[in-house]
Amino acid sequence: MTLDDLRVFVAVCRAGSLSAVARELDCTQSAVSQHVKRLERETGIGLLERQPRGVVPTQAGRVLEAAAADGIAGLDLALRRLREMADGESGSVRVATGATTVRHFMADAVVAFRQQHPDVSLEFRTESSSRACFDALADSGLDLAWITLGAPVRGIEQRPVMELPWVLAVRADDPLASRTSVESVELEDVRLIRLPPDSTSAAHLDAACAELGVRLAFDTSVADWDTALLLAELGLGRAVVPALPGLDVPGRGDLRLVPVPALRPLSVGWAVRRWDGLSASARVFAETVAESCRRTAASRCTAH
Repeated sequence: MTLDDLRVFVAVCRAGSLSAVARELDCTQSAVSQHVKRLERETGIGLLERQPRGVVPTQAGRVLEAAAADGIAGLDLALRRLREMADGESGSVRVATGATTVRHFMADAVVAFRQQHPDVSLEFRTESSSRACFDALADSGLDLAWITLGAPVRGIEQRPVMELPWVLAVRADDPLASRTSVESVELEDVRLIRLPPDSTSAAHLDAACAELGVRLAFDTSVADWDTALLLAELGLGRAVVPALPGLDVPGRGDLRLVPVPALRPLSVGWAVRRWDGLSASARVFAETVAESCRRTAASRCTAH
């Protein structure tokens, strides 16, 4: 049983396909199968069950996958820390983010970090959702992931950084544009642009509305918050979105953002495999972003 055997086995369990892992590793499907067979010989039990569309781990396979994934993650972190110790102030910080995360939450922090640590490279990997960020963090050498906080995920620690109140985004000539706030019950009479249905933010919004006994209706769906804001600004619909840093309330130009104070705010922040396993550079970057967000939140409270 080798570390490569375990890495390949974990990859197969998560992909659900021997051929997909073979393509990813640029090897033959037979070579991938040999890694799994070696593990099965040494453990004396079947680890994968073949199905019409791929493979799934058996009960024994799930036990080994969980243990192997945790062990590999810890080893990867240790190796990263050793490299950072050898490199001193050089090295890299690898971050998984959403499509517009850097612009909304990290722009000032990235500039400040680069000025303070010019020899540390920043690498950003764009993912489509918080769930994808969790998966990327677990499967690779990433240090941090910026996420919408949600349910606990095995092997991942979540740390809140800031809370985002909800606002109703409308065009400046909309009848609701001049309001200082909107009651949650009023949203039942408004057809909305839907946030990505499988996103953590959409699930949070649904739960916050359910707590208040409010049911929302949608006639359009988008892939991210910025697209929802753009469509609202163009007068193509209304959207309930988080009040992102840098966006004015009630808004400027053709867009107005009307607070919906009754809805429970959305929490965003960092996810890591282990905080005590972060390199010094990654820890400083995370703290720099958090401090920048705190200043933004404080200035928003002062302004309003």
